Amino acid sequence: MKFSLRFNNDLPVNDYIRYVAAAEAAGFDQFWLSNDLFLRSAPVILSALAMSSERIEIGSCILNPYTIHPAEIAMFAVTLDELSGGRFNLGISSGAADFVRWLGMDFTYPRTRALEAISAINKLTSNQNAAIDGLALKWTEEAWLRFESKRRVPIYLGAMSPKMLEAIGEAADGGLPLLFPPEHYANVLPHVERGLARASRSLDDIDLAACIWCSISDDKGSAEAMLADKIAYYGHAMSPMLLAQLGLSQADFEPIRHLYHVVGDRERARQLVTPQMLRVGIAGTAETLIERLEGLAAFGVRHFSFGPPLGPDIEAAIEAIGRQIIPRFAQD
Repeated sequence: MKFSLRFNNDLPVNDYIRYVAAAEAAGFDQFWLSNDLFLRSAPVILSALAMSSERIEIGSCILNPYTIHPAEIAMFAVTLDELSGGRFNLGISSGAADFVRWLGMDFTYPRTRALEAISAINKLTSNQNAAIDGLALKWTEEAWLRFESKRRVPIYLGAMSPKMLEAIGEAADGGLPLLFPPEHYANVLPHVERGLARASRSLDDIDLAACIWCSISDDKGSAEAMLADKIAYYGHAMSPMLLAQLGLSQADFEPIRHLYHVVGDRERARQLVTPQMLRVGIAGTAETLIERLEGLAAFGVRHFSFGPPLGPDIEAAIEAIGRQIIPRFAQD
């Protein structure tokens, strides 16, 4: 069993340095950081984490081939892998359409762009020529790194849609499927397995993380308020397939989106988040988290990935997961 933490890139850099130290002490295997638009730069933060940690793997969740060119993603991946002593994992996907369109960019062929980027980056990090004549990428024979990569950097694919989930099984070393709600794993797995079958691979060949949102605190109200803020920010961008499992639609989030992103009234937006919407993640005590994780463990999950907001006191949440949850599930 593996355990990882995922963070948004919205905190001061020094906070992440504290949190990665706490994660190493608590026994986590991986530390992931998002690169959402108009927040702090994940490549810069991850470089700081590489130099302030010793054992834990670090990763990007996710970089996308629209706002960062795949060639530059490969350069960053190999450089950070060198800096971290071979501890970097590259999380990549197409990104969220709404956020990419903030820039006036055309969000076309998302799955194709992600898969072509993976193919090219795998070649570059393997010290090979990455010439490709694809739909999104058309690289010449001069597409190769001018410095040596010590290894092929592992690539984890972020996914929510059925076709992208299948691509995890087909083309990636690992998967970062967002589980909204956590029990969505039962629907995710068959899609991944179809991709694995096409590539003549098995689940043993990849690291499939069960990526959940959680907010842990002895104060249930505070834990729920923290999770509500994340849902208010991201809810409108969630796929219809995920929302349908909770009896919700993107239309339910439109008033929240308007208040949060247009008006800038986070408090009123958060107040519109309903208990039904809170089922997207897990909010409550560590015991509450354990209850929801038991079902996932019984279903065969081998990697629990705990994502933001984690709790009103993040270091306390990391310590609680390390003390109560990692020992409980590590033996499964």
